[in-house]
Amino acid sequence: MAIASNWFTWALFSAVFAALTAIFAKIGLAGVDSDLATLVRTVVIFGVLSAFVYATGKWSNPFELSGKTWLFLVLSGLATGASWVCYFRALKIGDASKVAPVDKLSVLLVTLFAVALLGERPSMREWIGILMVSAGVFVLAFKR
Repeated sequence: MAIASNWFTWALFSAVFAALTAIFAKIGLAGVDSDLATLVRTVVIFGVLSAFVYATGKWSNPFELSGKTWLFLVLSGLATGASWVCYFRALKIGDASKVAPVDKLSVLLVTLFAVALLGERPSMREWIGILMVSAGVFVLAFKR
């Protein structure tokens, strides 16, 4: 399967970059307020994504999007912003090796929300994997 259409490959890239995010952020947060660091990160992301969208010819007028699309993209942006603020604050005061696993409870929460809001129905095998990831979060985050 071509890399451009392989969701698993993109998800693995996402995991690698998320891991690097935690490490780079933890180093970069030394002596800096976590909210200011989140703002700097956001400006960098805006610049990189703007250049990427332009360079790949994917720019279109965002004001032509439907109201529903705008609503849910704005809600997603608000959730992302809140997540980043909380994540950077947690990284500022906690160990990256503990903060990142707790953040991965999102695996369980996404599944629960997808079942409740999107009507998705994970198989028994998928539930077992999701519960194993969730159990692993607690083992890693709360080691003594």
